[in-house]
Amino acid sequence: MDVKRNTRVRWALASWLFVLSAVAFLDRTNVSIAGLQISKEYALGNQRLGWMASAFLIAYAAFQVPAGWVSARYGPRRVLAFGVLWWGVATALTALLPASVSHAAMILVALRFGLGVGESVMYPAANQFVMRWFPAEERGLVNGLIFAGVGAGSGLTPPLLTWFILHHGWRSAFWLSAATGLVAGAIWWWIARDRPEEHPWVQTSELRLIRGIANADAATPALQAAPKTVPWKLILGRTDLLAMMAAYFGFLYVAWIYFSWFFIYMAQVRGFDMKASARYTMLPFLSMTVFCLAGGKLNDVLARKYGVRAGRCGLAAGASLLTAVFLILGSQTHSPQLAGYILALGAGALYLSQSSYWAASIDIAGPSSGIFSSMVNMGGQIGGAVTASLTPWIAQRFGWTTSFATAAAFAVLSAILWLTVHPERPLAGEASEPAEGVQRVPGRLKAAAQSA
Repeated sequence: MDVKRNTRVRWALASWLFVLSAVAFLDRTNVSIAGLQISKEYALGNQRLGWMASAFLIAYAAFQVPAGWVSARYGPRRVLAFGVLWWGVATALTALLPASVSHAAMILVALRFGLGVGESVMYPAANQFVMRWFPAEERGLVNGLIFAGVGAGSGLTPPLLTWFILHHGWRSAFWLSAATGLVAGAIWWWIARDRPEEHPWVQTSELRLIRGIANADAATPALQAAPKTVPWKLILGRTDLLAMMAAYFGFLYVAWIYFSWFFIYMAQVRGFDMKASARYTMLPFLSMTVFCLAGGKLNDVLARKYGVRAGRCGLAAGASLLTAVFLILGSQTHSPQLAGYILALGAGALYLSQSSYWAASIDIAGPSSGIFSSMVNMGGQIGGAVTASLTPWIAQRFGWTTSFATAAAFAVLSAILWLTVHPERPLAGEASEPAEGVQRVPGRLKAAAQSA
C-alpha cells in the first residue's frame, strides 16, 4: 500500500483547531473593539481598559501549566470542548452586566480574568493534539495553520463587531462571540478524538503515515503519550526553556499592541473614524494569517533541508529582527495610511516565527510537549499582560513612537534568545521511550504494517 494514499482526517481536525483559535481571539479581542463604548458606559478610561486586558492575560499565564497537565492527562478533545464552553459563558456574562451596576470596573476585570482561565487550555491542548496526530515533518505547517486562526479571528473582529456595535450596541457583539464559540466547541466534540487510533474515519494508510511505518516489515512503533509522571527535572534543567519563555515574552509583548491597542491607536493617534479604524485594524491580522501559514511551511522546508535548528531557530530569529525594523519605520511614518500598511507588515513578520515556538516545544519535549509548551506560553502571556498596561502608560508620558520602539527592542531580544535554543537535542529519553498505553491499540498498527 502506498502510504501517500490515505485519509486526511488529521488535517480536517487541524482546520477545526484553526476555527477554535479564531474564536478564541474573537472572544479576547472583542473588548478592544468595543472598548470606547464600554469605557463611555461605565466611565472607565484607557487605564482601566488596560486593567481588563491585563486581568485576562494574568489568568491566562497563571493557568498555562495546569492547562498543559490537564491536556496531557485528559486529552485535547475533552479539554478543548470544556474550555470553549467556559469562555462562551464568560463572554455572555459580560454582555449581561447592566449599565447601572456598582463597581463595574472590578466586575469587568473579574470577568476577563475568568475568560483568561477558560482560554488557557487552547494552545497547550492544540499542541498535545499536534504531537499525537502529526509526524515531525508536518508540525511546522500544522502549527502555522492553527495559529493563522489568531490573525483570522482578530482580523474579522474589527469590521464584524463594528457593524454589530453601530447597529445593535456593544452587547450584541459579545452575544455573537459567545454563540459562535458554543457552536464551534460542540462541533469539535463531535468530530475530534484524542488519538488517530480511536477515530473511525482514519484509515490504516493515514495511521501508518502518522506513526512512521514506512514499509510492511516495519516494527510497530511506540505511541507517543504523556508519561505517567512529568519529567520536571529534565524540563526545568533545559536552559533553552528559559530562553524560549523570554523570547515568547517579547513576541507577545509586540503582538498584544495589535490585539489591545492598535484600533485605539489608529482612531486616537492617526485620526481615523471608527469605520476606517476598523478597516486598517484588519490589515495586521490578515498579515498575521498569511505570514503564519507561510512561516509554518517555510519552517518545515528549512528543517528538512538544513536541520530542525535552522528551521525553528533561524527562521524565528530572522523574523523577529524584521519585525523590529517594521515597528520603527511604521511608527515614525507621517502618513497615517502608509503607517497602517508598514505596521501591518510588522505583524506579519512577527507571525513568521509563531510556529517555531510550538514545533520546537514538540521537538524538545515529545510526549511532555503539553507541559513544556504551556510553560513557554506562560512566559509569553506575561509579556502580553505587561503590554496591556505598560503601553498606554509609555504612550501617555513619552508618546506612541516610544511605545513602538520599546516593542521593537523586545523583538530584537527575542531574536538573540533564539540563537541559544537547541530543538535538535530532545529531553533525555523522550524521543524513544515507550509510551503508556501502547498495548491498547497495537492491532490497527500491526494490521497497517501487514497491509502492503
